[in-house]
Amino acid sequence: NIAARLVHFAAVQPTAPAVIHGREVCTFQSLLHRCDAHAHRLAAVGVQRGTRVALMVRPGVDFFALTFALLKLGAVPVMIDPGMGLRNAGLCLQEAAPEVFIGIPLAHLARVLGGWRRGAWQACLSVNGFFPGTQALASLRVPDAPYVGPDTTPDDVAAILFTSGSTGVPKGAVYLQRTFAAQVELLADEFGVAPGQVDLPTFPLFALFDAALGVTAVVPEMDFTRPGRVNPQAIITPIERYGVTQMFASPALLDRVSRWAEPRGVRLNTIERVFSAGAPVSPAVLKRFGSLLPASARVYTPYGATEALPVAHITAAEVLTETAAAWAQGAGTCVGRPVRGVEVALIPISDAPIPAWSDDLRLPPGSVGELAVRGPVVSPRYHQRPDHDALGKIQTADGGVWHRMGDLGRVDEQGRLWFLGRKAHRVRTAQGDMYTIACEAIFNQHPAVCRTALVGIPDPSGPGWQTPVLCVELEDGYRPRGELAAEILALGAAFEHTAGIRQLLFHPAFPVDIRHNAKIFREKLAKWAEGQLR
Repeated sequence: NIAARLVHFAAVQPTAPAVIHGREVCTFQSLLHRCDAHAHRLAAVGVQRGTRVALMVRPGVDFFALTFALLKLGAVPVMIDPGMGLRNAGLCLQEAAPEVFIGIPLAHLARVLGGWRRGAWQACLSVNGFFPGTQALASLRVPDAPYVGPDTTPDDVAAILFTSGSTGVPKGAVYLQRTFAAQVELLADEFGVAPGQVDLPTFPLFALFDAALGVTAVVPEMDFTRPGRVNPQAIITPIERYGVTQMFASPALLDRVSRWAEPRGVRLNTIERVFSAGAPVSPAVLKRFGSLLPASARVYTPYGATEALPVAHITAAEVLTETAAAWAQGAGTCVGRPVRGVEVALIPISDAPIPAWSDDLRLPPGSVGELAVRGPVVSPRYHQRPDHDALGKIQTADGGVWHRMGDLGRVDEQGRLWFLGRKAHRVRTAQGDMYTIACEAIFNQHPAVCRTALVGIPDPSGPGWQTPVLCVELEDGYRPRGELAAEILALGAAFEHTAGIRQLLFHPAFPVDIRHNAKIFREKLAKWAEGQLR
């Protein structure tokens, strides 16, 4: 049980800060004390091993304490992005069927307005404020004593983490106790994350690894649902104040902070390690953010998904010196070599289920195919989604699974993975498939372009075929005009795989995922583009 790691660090470094949030500094000993108090309170309202609990609490000390209390109880926290909207959140909760809801007053208001599992809750508990019809968690009187939870096994369900839903309705990935354990061990062994370091996590779930690794988490004052709109000083100030040595941030956040900080000569001299994930990170962002850091600092861009994290990684140094030139030619984004213990295979591109694994599925190196992975960090299944299990998991003869990433890519002669785009986003033309990431890199190099998105709309020439349309979001200060559209399209005309893109539409602001503000909702853009060109 990953909660045992908090108990361990509370014993070996009791006075070390575990969580710093605003003016509150909570030591590992204090965090464990609060965790035990919450575990007693939750047990008093019937939460026990296997109880599913919806947790909607803002990042901070109580978020850490409640999550570890649930893990210690052997309960199953259900984690849902708050910004996915009332309807999607309601669908996720209906699917996960949690019995208990713990949330701040705003979350309870959403629960009531959205009609989430109305009448099905065993208990509704409020945190950091009160909401009518709920019980304030802090009002429950409990013994001031450690909580001894039940024994859990490696195959017990530890949590249900919902995907961002960037390619459809969010799905609940089942995490087992051994999944979390493998991820913690990998972070320590592969990246050198160790006790005594100070982390600035801008993605709440990643922050939970800090307490399990003996690392201090400095929780920034920001809107975690909109990392791409963060106030750069809300990131830079705590880094400087607390001597932050490590940070986790989406590409959108790194872009925003570095755009503000670089011209001002800001230097983040204490940073030793940066992780950026959730979407491909462009070489330009890696170079600009790297200019803020000491020469010895490493910037990693791990590749993975909610269902399998991490799968592979590469450093910014390797990108900028070895792979950026190929990226600029439309070869895709290099995401590096697989991490220890994770096996990656290329399989034929298909939208059909694959019920059983066979080595005959493996494509030879250099082929383009779907990436499939297996290993201890891979979630074995989805919660109550046999349809998606059939599409996303391949069963092995020994009872294991391969997870189909839904990503298209290839493997180079050095064993590095190259990401070309999502399988669901490929544009199917009569001349052949177009892969989004590989195509968009060509156009993204225009100085007026902030980002592009290649989408397909129905082609009248034949059933099933699509016409490629390039949607363009411009940098601040540029206005849509015909001459600019011609310049951008001319970039693609120079390459065989993008020469067929002749339709361009300017869009004011792409719809993106809440979690990282980087994954583009291309299905929405495709419908918009079809309406514009109808």
